[in-house]
Amino acid sequence: MWLFFMTTCCLTSRTLNAGGFFNLENEANPEVWMNISEIITYNGYPSEEYEVTTQDGYILSINRIPHGRAEAGSAGPRPVVYLQHALFADNASWLENYANGSLGFLLADAGYDVWMGNSRGNTWSRRHRTLSATEEKFWAFSFDEMARYDLPGIIDFIVNKTGQQKLYFIGHSLGTTIGFVAFSSMPELARRIRMNFALGPVVSFKYPTGIFTSFFLLPNSIIKRFFGTKGFFLKTGKVPSIRICNNKILWVICSEFMSLWAGSNKKNMNTSRMDVYMSHAPTGSSIQNILHIKQLYGSDEFRAYDWGSEAENMHHYNQSRPPLYNLSAMKVPTAIWAGGNDVLVTLQDVARTIPQIRNLRYFDLLPDWNHFDFIWGLDAPRRVYSKIIELMQSDS
Repeated sequence: MWLFFMTTCCLTSRTLNAGGFFNLENEANPEVWMNISEIITYNGYPSEEYEVTTQDGYILSINRIPHGRAEAGSAGPRPVVYLQHALFADNASWLENYANGSLGFLLADAGYDVWMGNSRGNTWSRRHRTLSATEEKFWAFSFDEMARYDLPGIIDFIVNKTGQQKLYFIGHSLGTTIGFVAFSSMPELARRIRMNFALGPVVSFKYPTGIFTSFFLLPNSIIKRFFGTKGFFLKTGKVPSIRICNNKILWVICSEFMSLWAGSNKKNMNTSRMDVYMSHAPTGSSIQNILHIKQLYGSDEFRAYDWGSEAENMHHYNQSRPPLYNLSAMKVPTAIWAGGNDVLVTLQDVARTIPQIRNLRYFDLLPDWNHFDFIWGLDAPRRVYSKIIELMQSDS
């Protein structure tokens, strides 16, 4: 969950650049200007890109690393792993450190067929068979629809393409939410998941302590008045137009906002990669998705999106209140990692989630980690990624 931190950094960078205080044109990291396919090939890996059309008409861009860079061919079918990104991110988040520190590349080198999706509404998945992104109806979705349509559509595509009937699922932040909703409410989809890996799981969102979560105290009417009823934090174009947070002085500002939003662990981030991290965020989502997350905030319940009236809920769900998501019904083997310095997904919320997972195979608390360490942490390969691969190998 990025929200105000990203906006502030972007606005600060643009203001300083326009004022001539910093020259941000000489890029130190060429990946700043690359899309995910280019990032993959730049690092020496084979890259494939596909489009998946969901049952309700959204056209999603997904990417594949079919094997590691040292392997020119395939000795047989490789086990498949699918990675689902967080809110306001895209699938490049799995590849933004160097190749020896990025989960997507490490999985490919470990012998896995790596697939990475983009949620509807982000920069790379903003098309529809009949609707335009300028229409309000296009943006009438939240993580409910991502779980109900996006994930099944992508998994069906992967199964048909690879011939592998089962795959591993890895989610970060809201990516875990999408997985939990889908696997607890669609048993037929859950049967295709060999194991569910949840990094910074968002199920309970009652006790976040980040300073910017006060945003969720605003009434829905105020949020809609200021931000509209369509997209939120949209960035157009396939490459970033500015370099963000690359100057040493600006990095200090950005790191402070990051600590306020996600928790502090500055020593665990490669500051020379900050412009790469920021170049793919924010990628946008819908106001409705933000309101659904707001619905979780401070709540005791994990429910589908509340459409605002009994009549609307009856229309969508055939009941006056949104249905509860019953995590205890999920049978998928699950492994969870949580950060002790994560101010978005706090230990109080994790403690409310864990008892609902009936098939919990592994849990690890990283006391010093914040919410971003799961994708950017310098020690992530040693402390988390190696264990993910170990659990996959022991499962096969």
